[in-house]
Amino acid sequence: MLVGTEIKAIREGKASLVDSFCYFRNGELFIKSLNISIYTEGNLYNHEPTRERKLLLSKQELTKLQKKMMDKGLTIIPTLLFTSDSGYAKVEIAVAKGKKNYDKRDDLKTKDLNREMDRKFK
Repeated sequence: MLVGTEIKAIREGKASLVDSFCYFRNGELFIKSLNISIYTEGNLYNHEPTRERKLLLSKQELTKLQKKMMDKGLTIIPTLLFTSDSGYAKVEIAVAKGKKNYDKRDDLKTKDLNREMDRKFK
């Protein structure tokens, strides 16, 4: 559910999904930490950039996601924010599993190796 200035800012491309996530509260799905920048033309009625926003889903979609959330270590994250042809703002969400510590160590190791290779060839 968006306020008028939020949809205008999204259409201008002033939204960021970095560090945002979804959670259930009272059987409804909310998105937190979605940063929609302040609309430049909005004055007194401008919105708060990082407020919680309710996602509008059907009952079937909500129950399906709640069943998946029962598994340990799963979370719902937004992957894409776009406006449809009819002008509505849409959020594509995904159920994801967090990395284990050994996965993080492997990623850090490859990142360090790539950095060293770049230094040698420059």
